[in-house]
Amino acid sequence: MTTVATASDTLTRDALTVLQPGFLGTTAPDWLLRRIGEGLSSVGLFGRNIASPEQLAALTARLRSERDDVLVAIDEEGGDVTRLEVRNGSSFPGSYALGAVDDVDLTRAVAEELGRRLAACGVDLNWAPSADVNSNADNPVIGVRSFGAGPDLVARHTVAYVEGLQAVGVAACTKHFPGHGDTNVDSHHAMPRIDVGLATLHARELVPFRAAIAAGTKAVMTAHILLSALDPDRPATLSPQILTGLLRQELGFEGLIVTDGMEMQAIASTYGIERGSVLAIAAGADAICVGGGLADEDTVLRLRDALVTAVRTGELPEERLADAAARVRALAAWTQAHRARGAVSGPGAAVQEGTAPGTEIGLVAARRALAVTTGEGPYTPVTSAPYVAAFTPVANFAVGDETPWGVAAELERLLPGTETGAYDEPSVDAVLAAAGERRIVAVVRDAHRHAWMTEALDALLAARPDTVVVEMGLNQAEPRGALHIATHGAARVCGRAAAEVIAGV
Repeated sequence: MTTVATASDTLTRDALTVLQPGFLGTTAPDWLLRRIGEGLSSVGLFGRNIASPEQLAALTARLRSERDDVLVAIDEEGGDVTRLEVRNGSSFPGSYALGAVDDVDLTRAVAEELGRRLAACGVDLNWAPSADVNSNADNPVIGVRSFGAGPDLVARHTVAYVEGLQAVGVAACTKHFPGHGDTNVDSHHAMPRIDVGLATLHARELVPFRAAIAAGTKAVMTAHILLSALDPDRPATLSPQILTGLLRQELGFEGLIVTDGMEMQAIASTYGIERGSVLAIAAGADAICVGGGLADEDTVLRLRDALVTAVRTGELPEERLADAAARVRALAAWTQAHRARGAVSGPGAAVQEGTAPGTEIGLVAARRALAVTTGEGPYTPVTSAPYVAAFTPVANFAVGDETPWGVAAELERLLPGTETGAYDEPSVDAVLAAAGERRIVAVVRDAHRHAWMTEALDALLAARPDTVVVEMGLNQAEPRGALHIATHGAARVCGRAAAEVIAGV
């Protein structure tokens, strides 16, 4: 007996196709497998879903046992934002470090090697790179996730990153369109607003996106930000003027438009995720990312039903939903074709000329990204176990607080007996008491954004001028201390590179 799909079946399948949900656990739940069988075409992975490369490969294989063209997406920027290595920290420095080196061949090599690791685990859509121009040093959510503050620098490294990922069959998703770099509000918590003119937007924010589109980025992720010069009423994710008028028509992008997480408060507290999802698809988005916080079957069904109802009531044109679903399937077909061809031939960019055999490209990049400044006299390396004082700000939501950062673990490897303490206020007396006679290594992250951190450093350096200072965020302050190391990011590999300098190895 032949089953003929009805118009209602097609509508429901299209509504499922445009969703990119997450889930809980390290194995695929039954409800997720069932919905994949019914038409769900994408799944988003987060740190909570990953225990090891072997486990991740088994998970993605199980997802594809339901349908072999399902898109498996992840937010793996390397650097501070890592999901593959969420428990230990990334083997790759992030964008700010790569921008500091400013070698596009190195950036391309890092992205290609990261892409190889993703592909080996069955992941084929990466919600990266960040093409945001971090023009506001007080930005609470972008910071070291950006290649830097210059549009041309960000553009050339965005292109290199896109090329590196896509060379190994992992689709790049350039974000956060049309640019999240000049905000002082985190869209995870509220609605950011940018009030610059069109000339500034075209000369700054849009430069890297134009370059990424020209380079063939397969996807673009939207930003939940209000840009009054483009649309004074709706954030970019929900704006026809921005997604259809600017991104599709003016910039000529034909790939997949993915929303940022719809449960972020910039959308959820203003429109609600159901209403927001309908408006996003109507505005020109093709895929709804949800699952960073809401990760259950009920959320998927609510969004599916909201889209179906919007079509039936005439609020969302059926042709727009069908077009969005077709773009999802087109990207899935591209990634499926790459998987069918197998891994890209050749050994990959594991080393760079002039480095020791076996040195991974991530460590090469982290070492090159260091900015090292000595104090007035010659620096004496730390040769016995130091005390590491980590001045710890609240991590932004995208980075999360589950990934370790700093230099203590890497110093412990070189100098056994290293101890550390975490401080979230200027407790200098407590640092001095805990350190005793040991050399102090003060680790900060975006010290320029936290007055208490600067106060703590001032007092600590006054008491112990031989203190080593390691800045693992934006490098905005003047170097201080017997040795000052700017790592340009807080990835594990950045901590390793800094520890090598501190210990003089």
